[in-house]
Amino acid sequence: MTPRTVLSLVLVAVLATGCAGLTVPDREDSPDSSVSEPKRSAKPSKQDEQPAGQTFEEDVALARDLTEKFWEQRFQAAGRSYRPLTRFEAYSGNDGPDCGGQPSVPENAFYCPVGHFVAYDADWMRGLYDQLGDGSVYVIVPHEIGHAVQAQLMSDFSFSVERELQADCYAGGALGGLVQGGQLQAEDGDEDELMTNLAAAGDPTDAWWREDAHGTAAQRQQSFAGGYNNGVDSCGSA
Repeated sequence: MTPRTVLSLVLVAVLATGCAGLTVPDREDSPDSSVSEPKRSAKPSKQDEQPAGQTFEEDVALARDLTEKFWEQRFQAAGRSYRPLTRFEAYSGNDGPDCGGQPSVPENAFYCPVGHFVAYDADWMRGLYDQLGDGSVYVIVPHEIGHAVQAQLMSDFSFSVERELQADCYAGGALGGLVQGGQLQAEDGDEDELMTNLAAAGDPTDAWWREDAHGTAAQRQQSFAGGYNNGVDSCGSA
């Protein structure tokens, strides 16, 4: 069976780069590709290959698993220990877990430093998955795990938008690393999917001082693409 496209990578025009999509390597043929100009290379070994996500649930689990493995390797290379999430919890509407006494809200995904977990409204994420493509999962899940990384690095920020854009950069950097490592495979085409997902998640105005600011569509696209092209080391430290 042909693997699903799990992420469409649109590298924004301001970076003057190309575009690609990501799939989990096929058991039969798993060529690797570079970011802006995909190039064929030897397929990864069998133990490195992951089964393709065929359903929403499988894609969510795969995005979490691969992203955490990426960060575990990055921390290990730096002589540190990555602390895995204590739980990764789906909820529906108003039935989500609280975070430090604050209730969860519908149509959201969040990292909670009190308990070190990620929770997401599964109905909301599934809606994005159905409407905007499975790339939504591979943006949202790595973004929230990016916040978990920030917590472990004890990052500090003056404004919310700085934290959110760095998490976008971390998400792009993690996915770029997974492509380079052969766990995910870049393909041409489907270039509008990620652009649509990031645009839908962007703030309507550039009110960067707001406590809930995440960045405009263009800012989020640029941060994600910057991490993908240049790696997580380019995302800066606070």
